[in-house]
Amino acid sequence: MQIIAQHGEIFIILACLFGFFMAWGVGANDVANAMGTSVGSKAITIKQAIIIAVVFEFLGAWLAGGEVTNTIRKGIIDPELLQDDPQLLVYGMLAALLAAGTWLLVASMKGWPVSTTHSIVGAIVGFAVAGLGPAMVDWGAVGTIAASWVVSPLLAGTIGFVLFKSVHHLIFEDANPFSAAKRYVPGYVFLVGFIVSMVTLTKGLTHVGLELTFNQSLLLSILLGLVIMGIGLIMQRRIKFEHNVNDHFGYANVERVFGVLMIFTACAMAFAHGSNDVANAVGPLAAVISVVQTGGEIGGSALVPWWVLVLGGGGIVVGLVTYGHKVIATVGTGITELTPSRGFAATLAAATTVVLASGTGLPISTTHTLVGAILGVGLARGMAALNLRVIGTIAMSWLITLPAGAGLAILFFFMFKGMFGS
Repeated sequence: MQIIAQHGEIFIILACLFGFFMAWGVGANDVANAMGTSVGSKAITIKQAIIIAVVFEFLGAWLAGGEVTNTIRKGIIDPELLQDDPQLLVYGMLAALLAAGTWLLVASMKGWPVSTTHSIVGAIVGFAVAGLGPAMVDWGAVGTIAASWVVSPLLAGTIGFVLFKSVHHLIFEDANPFSAAKRYVPGYVFLVGFIVSMVTLTKGLTHVGLELTFNQSLLLSILLGLVIMGIGLIMQRRIKFEHNVNDHFGYANVERVFGVLMIFTACAMAFAHGSNDVANAVGPLAAVISVVQTGGEIGGSALVPWWVLVLGGGGIVVGLVTYGHKVIATVGTGITELTPSRGFAATLAAATTVVLASGTGLPISTTHTLVGAILGVGLARGMAALNLRVIGTIAMSWLITLPAGAGLAILFFFMFKGMFGS
């Protein structure tokens, strides 16, 4: 308790700095997963992707980021076991933020699309096992999170497979694909608006004082979905059929319609990513602030301060603007060849999975989710459509992430323990 009282302000300043650094890493590396499909399918340019991501990543982090933050903050370590030594939790969370941020910096420089969730969970488990003992880790919670790393890509892959098959059946197999696209695409736009609105309203807006019942949220989400669908219809009407002698079926025109839709799915995925992955940066930060402000009490259920989510959202935006374009450029084209229709199916599948996870408080990996969704879309066209070498490289970078995060966290934990005392 004495160490907390003596160095409390320093701990909060360090936590804010390391939390911002970690959020920078999320923006630099992980936002490529939100924007890669849109850029890879040539539906939008990298500059447009960055503008969309800046706005919607920040809104997702601020409005809907608190629910999953609690899982990162309180779910992995059993806080009751640290009541007598609250400073050890502070050291551990600072070490986890610095370790995960450092690993994301290295991965971003190498162009590896790694999981920020893997990074921070590995870091927290690493410092807890080495510095505090295995009994300090809630292995049941870790098991649930680990299971989500398998479940989320499978779920996203299945949704992506079904979505792409539905697009192929309803539109590309129609006698007039362009007319079919104009007929069915507004329904897909509504789906995007409804899914994101529903999860945001039911789970995310407690930070701005808005409390709605489930039925009110459902009704409002339907209305918002219809508004977004109306905007999509207005944009769609501007697309005119262009004759091309090499394109007898008008597929290029259909892809132009889906290019409009990709703008909406890019917004949805950016929002979903911000709401889920901001927790990786601000969860440990919120834990440090809670311990310091309560004078060393652990286990309180204080709401994450709004400014913490703003700091996390700001860090994501800065990381994206300064370094994000490198990984975006590689993720969008490596796994399989994407067109706007394929990119739409993958992005909407990933966004649906991520917002559902954010709504239930389960910290999934956006990287795994989007790769799973792209694999699902690729498999809908057959194994030959997949670049297995790139997939193997991505899998290897995922395997390295856990031990790298854990090893760095152990090093930093003992460094802080030596600096401030145990």
